[in-house]
Amino acid sequence: MIDLISDTATRPSPEMRRAMAEAPVGDEQLREDPTVNRLQEMVAELTGKEAALFLPSGTMCNAIGIKVHTNPGDKIVLERWAHPYTSEAGGPGLLAGVMTALIEGERGVFTPEQVEEAVQPQGGFHSAPATLLCLENTHNRGGGKVWPLETFQAVAETAHRLGMKVHLDGARLLNAVVASGIPAKVWSQYVDTVWIDLSKGLGCPIGAVLAGDRETMERARRYKHMFGGAMRQAGIIAAAGVYALEHNVERLAEDHANAKLLAAGLSEIPGIAINPAEVETNIVFFDVSGTGRSPQELYDGLIARGVRMGSPTATRWRAVTHLDVSRADIERAVEVMEAVVTGRG
Repeated sequence: MIDLISDTATRPSPEMRRAMAEAPVGDEQLREDPTVNRLQEMVAELTGKEAALFLPSGTMCNAIGIKVHTNPGDKIVLERWAHPYTSEAGGPGLLAGVMTALIEGERGVFTPEQVEEAVQPQGGFHSAPATLLCLENTHNRGGGKVWPLETFQAVAETAHRLGMKVHLDGARLLNAVVASGIPAKVWSQYVDTVWIDLSKGLGCPIGAVLAGDRETMERARRYKHMFGGAMRQAGIIAAAGVYALEHNVERLAEDHANAKLLAAGLSEIPGIAINPAEVETNIVFFDVSGTGRSPQELYDGLIARGVRMGSPTATRWRAVTHLDVSRADIERAVEVMEAVVTGRG
């Protein structure tokens, strides 16, 4: 199966599995696991932060990132399609007790003026205080959009001026780093907390790492335990992250090239609407409503021919490239899509 449903479809390579099997371990809750400690130090160094915390998932990184910066009844500001709002099962409301103010961005990107508008009125007893701005880079629902650095800096500085903290959902931050050439610590210097996912383009089976100043990470450790994220001999899975940071970052450029190849190929198929120029990293969005076939027909046809992407229920489809998909796989996926759309083959 050529699986383009998500970059979470990656499987650990034999070399990564070997690193996991051979990892030295200890009690992670007691901070005695040397491999976990090494991974946390690597991410702290990568992001330019004082400390980092290994967690089971990116969703937990967002949950804790929101929790440490807010009090119940506060308001957080997010883009309309941000992951904590669309895909975390109401976690911010349940776990942090916060309200949400949404900004309508352009492919996930918004302006300092929109931040100011979202938090007004600020002060007094009749409105919830806006205490946290959440950013996402790259932006998933924005088609893997990389923020322009100047805009990113400007919205973060605006939030800080307004008395807010800034949290960065960096699930695919390293995709942004590779695509833009801007180091992770440059992006991270403008935010208070940041995390990177290990189980997407980096190819790990599990895990994410949250980073920030030392005092904030100490408070985050309490919520890690409270939310059920504390582990024991977690070096077995942390070793995958160590391996990934040492071997799988620069190769993200291959995924980006394959995504551009996929977009170019899809644009040649009758009825598929796509703008290849918008593909910056490893996520490709396109519309299949003009093909004359239902999403279910297309989906079933692809699956029958060994390709998986998109959705059987929606006309706006997503395909995501990753380390388990080669250039030849992309070429085959385009051929299969054309055959399914046109009814040939």
